[in-house]
Amino acid sequence: MNNKLKKTLKAIFEHPTRSDVAWADIEKLFEELGAHISEGKGSRVRILLKDEIAVFHRPHPKRTVSKACLKSVQEFLQNAGVQPP
Repeated sequence: MNNKLKKTLKAIFEHPTRSDVAWADIEKLFEELGAHISEGKGSRVRILLKDEIAVFHRPHPKRTVSKACLKSVQEFLQNAGVQPP
């Protein structure tokens, strides 16, 4: 995992929750972790990582995710066995 993805993973698990994490960086992290990503209707994105499935809404028009979405990503990663750095 390269340094940028390590920084993204660290940002996901930071407290207080950040509001400046780009969705594109999160998607790249999912790919690096071996997740299967498929498009749903509209802005929905379905993520399968290990045995965990989650559906997220790709943010628009902003490129960064909300704090609530970032908390959902954090919970999804923890359920899939990904530990904070």
